[in-house]
Amino acid sequence: MFTHLGRVVAILVLIGAILNIAIGYLVAFEVIGSYQETLARYFPGKSSTGQLIDRGMYYLAFSIALGILTEISYALRSLRVHLGPG
Repeated sequence: MFTHLGRVVAILVLIGAILNIAIGYLVAFEVIGSYQETLARYFPGKSSTGQLIDRGMYYLAFSIALGILTEISYALRSLRVHLGPG
């Protein structure tokens, strides 16, 4: 059960990380609107797009690590099922 939950959480965090990084770059290159106005309107606690991109990178690293752990858990569970108890 935790393996499946971990996999779902890893995928959701990965999607959020990619969106966070993409939005950070869109704001930085002023695709969405002017830099300061867009940053103040949509991300009031952030002083720069670098903070947005950094947070996205941290989420990306977390999702990759969680995904690796869930794959290890799945592999161990499959191995235990194939080899049997004992």
